[in-house]
Order: sequence, then structure tokens, then C-alpha cells
Amino acid sequence: MKITVLVDNNTITDKYFYAEPALSLFIEVKAKKILFDTGYSDIFIKNAIKSETDISSVDYVILSHGHDDHSGGLKYLTDFYKNKKNSPSLIIAGQEFFNKRYDSTGEFGCPVSKKELEKIFELKISPEPLWIDDDIVFLGKIPNENDFEHQSPCGISGNYPDYVNEDSAIAVKLPQGLVIVSGCAHAGIVNICEYAKRVCHTEKIISIIGGLHLHNADKPVIQKTCEYIKNLQLDSLYACHCTGLKAKCSLNSAANLQEVGSGLIIEF
Repeated sequence: MKITVLVDNNTITDKYFYAEPALSLFIEVKAKKILFDTGYSDIFIKNAIKSETDISSVDYVILSHGHDDHSGGLKYLTDFYKNKKNSPSLIIAGQEFFNKRYDSTGEFGCPVSKKELEKIFELKISPEPLWIDDDIVFLGKIPNENDFEHQSPCGISGNYPDYVNEDSAIAVKLPQGLVIVSGCAHAGIVNICEYAKRVCHTEKIISIIGGLHLHNADKPVIQKTCEYIKNLQLDSLYACHCTGLKAKCSLNSAANLQEVGSGLIIEF
């Protein structure tokens, strides 16, 4: 399994890639190639070119949730594929992905409509776990099963507080255990990991990569998350994007925390 970080908030020293407060990953597992989230702008395409990552060969585009720092690049991906003979066979997203989202700064939901995407791509909206093959699963809607995660809304959807209920992740089954790939973990990384273990019928998780949405978290939430992460006994933890410095400092004592930035390549 190989993961290339196309977009993160940071870059890696002496690797000259673009960065923005967003996330996009290129995942290769056996013969499958997955674009996980598209960042905020077109820099995932620019960084793919710089890293010699062929996104024209993508089999699936998987979208963790509808916020524009994960879906904004879809408008550039659409333009990219307009001039291609082939396009990814499937875009996968959760049930509320296309909801309109607002906060005090304005609208921040997906900038591309479902109708626009369906002109070029096949679109699969799945609230249930969706297996890509025997080793890769889009987890669908994550159940909330603890009292400290998924508690705060992110703006408004319609006239209601938006809890980003479509937020999801990927689990990849390797011989040594699961690798969890998260976008922002609005659903809670503990909820995500517990659900992934249940869906994949295994207790062993070896690594987590992605945003953990702890940048504004209260101290008790960070403490409980760190306790859980420590008990997982991970081989590695690639906490990035929306995790936050304070949470990373705490997580460094709970797991083998690794630096993440645009241009990073991770292999398992």
C-alpha cells in the first residue's frame, strides 16, 4: 500500500510542493488507485504533476465529506477529465454530501452540484459500508457511540445545526492489520476506528492517516482521544490537516507520530 499526500496544510522540508488548509491523498492498494478528497483548489493536480502521480489513472474518487476544503478541487477535477477519454469509474460519497453549508463567513459546502458531476462521472451515494474489493471499504455513515465525539455542529445546513453526518473514512485491510484513512474525522476518530474494526472483523489497527478534527477540541476530548489511541498500539500515526498543534503534542506521547505534508509518500 502506498499513499502520496497531494495536499495538506503543511509541506515537507526540502520537498517543494504547494500547501493549503485542506486535504487530498492518492492511495494505491494492489491494482486499485484512489483519489481521496480533492483539497480546496487545483493544487492537488499541480502537486500530482510535480510528484509524477498519474491522477488520470484513478479508479475511484472517494470523498470524506462535503466541506469545500475536501471537495473544492472537484471543479478542477471535472475540468481535468473533460479533455480525457476516460474518467474514474466511480465517485463515492455519503448521503448528505451535497447539502448546502453556511457559517459566519458564508457558504462552504461542495461547489459542484450532483448534476454537474453526473455529466462526467458515475456517482454512488452510500450511507452503508461500500466494499471496493476484499481489502478496501468506504465506511459510510459512522455511528456515534461515545459521549465526547461528534458533539459540536459545524455551521448550519438548511435551518438546522450541521453535524456533518455524512463524514466517513476508508479502512484498508493489510496482513498486519487495518490502515484508517480519515478526512477530518468530524464523526470522531474513536467512532471511526471502532466502526472500522466491526465492519472489517478485526481488532488490529496499525496506522491512521488524516485529519482528526481536534484543533479546537477541549482538553478532556484530547485526553480521551489520546488514551484510546495509546491503547491501539499503532505502528504509526500520521495526524495532519485539522488535528491542531496542541493535540499533536499530546498524541506524540500516545503513538509514533509522524510528520505530514504535501509531497510525503507513505508505504506499508
